[in-house]
Amino acid sequence: MLGTGLRFQGDSLASQMEIERRFFVQDIEDKPWMDEKHCTAIRQYYLDSGRISCIGNLLMYDGIHRLAALNDEEIHLFEENKEWTSRIRVCDNKIVVVTLKGKREYATALELEWNMDADVATKILDQENYPAVIKSRYLWTDDDGMVWEIDCFEGGLEGLILAEIELPSYDFKIHLPKWLGIEITGAHQWSNSSLAHYGLPEKSLE
Repeated sequence: MLGTGLRFQGDSLASQMEIERRFFVQDIEDKPWMDEKHCTAIRQYYLDSGRISCIGNLLMYDGIHRLAALNDEEIHLFEENKEWTSRIRVCDNKIVVVTLKGKREYATALELEWNMDADVATKILDQENYPAVIKSRYLWTDDDGMVWEIDCFEGGLEGLILAEIELPSYDFKIHLPKWLGIEITGAHQWSNSSLAHYGLPEKSLE
């Protein structure tokens, strides 16, 4: 998810389930997604989820930094799920989003996200060096109307290109573009969180 708003506030539990498939992108000359009009510069920082708490209706970091205000459903979801992956995403150096992701079951994971104050994010991120990934995200619309997100990683992950697509249901049929490589849906070692913490896996998928 690009994550640009209070996407889930007031929605049902089903609408808060992220269903996505992920793939390697083959190294080919033809890159139809390379359209600057649909490119976002992203920096993702992974927080220590053990330092996140809910105080009243506020999601807090270290008990002093306000991440977001929660509604009743979000409070319930936060308290019921103990295995969160938490991150701060900065888009184009101006949009800041905090996200909580639950434990992924193959293609599906609970996801909550909120816009957050950029000054608060800066205070948190200036405290220490958090595991991070830097990437450019391109949006590409296939002939069937489905939108693919293509991530071109930078820094220590330079050269890695991954594509993902969000689906309305697990069994939703999609067209697979010819430039897709091996599917890595559910492969934790290729998650953004794992890449941020551990870098590229020692052994690639065959």
